[in-house]
Amino acid sequence: MPPYQWQKSSYCGQGESCVHVAAHGNTVNVTESSDPTGAILRTTPTVWAALLRSVKAGINHD
Repeated sequence: MPPYQWQKSSYCGQGESCVHVAAHGNTVNVTESSDPTGAILRTTPTVWAALLRSVKAGINHD
């Protein structure tokens, strides 16, 4: 596995569970910080962008 440059989500609160994302070539890698040896979800930048748009559209700002 290549050495990824993981970035922690800016929405990560206090505690152990944070989403980390790393781009490598044409792949976006996503993992969870409380299990650093756990699974890595791999997707394309297009699918990742669609997921982010969907999540942001569903956020209630009230």
